[in-house]
Amino acid sequence: MPQPLSAAEKLKVNEIFYSVQGEGKYAGAAAVFVRLAGCTAGCEWCDTKYAAKTNFLLTPARILAAVKKYPARRVVLTGGEPCEQNIEPLIKLLQKNGCEIHLETNGSRDINTAHIFCVTVSPKKNALESMLKKSDVIKLVVDGKTTKSKILKYLEYINKKTSFFIQPEGNKKENLAKCLQIIKQNPRIRLSVQLHKLINIK
Repeated sequence: MPQPLSAAEKLKVNEIFYSVQGEGKYAGAAAVFVRLAGCTAGCEWCDTKYAAKTNFLLTPARILAAVKKYPARRVVLTGGEPCEQNIEPLIKLLQKNGCEIHLETNGSRDINTAHIFCVTVSPKKNALESMLKKSDVIKLVVDGKTTKSKILKYLEYINKKTSFFIQPEGNKKENLAKCLQIIKQNPRIRLSVQLHKLINIK
């Protein structure tokens, strides 16, 4: 009999659930969310701090089986920070089984994106230029400390492939006002709001 996989060969998973994408380019689309556990970024306004906890250790095959319970084949790999684990075997397995893979990352780890349909980079201080160039979406969270210069520096990455969204932290009015002002002055930038929070779903 084959030996069981060790914990090191499994992925640390916080949760797997079925919902509607709440942010960015594909907001409103049904998707299966695979939230991987752990992130070293330590953002003070992070709204998924609970993802630090590992609730399951699962092989890629077990994750695929969980995904197949739902009708959608759009799979969002999120976190935490999914790229802090070796997700390439999972990505290849999902893609082989007809899944459209969407990755949400802070861009701090450079990975192979060849089998990923949509790469969304939400850049933090350690975002790599290589990942920004590979992105399909750049989504910057804007809070009271976010400067105009910090926002505008990402304009250089907008092209036929990559869209740039700014998103008001916590959907707060003051952050939204800042986003709208920047967007009106720079119409290549688009607005993302946290739809799932507005309609009170997971």
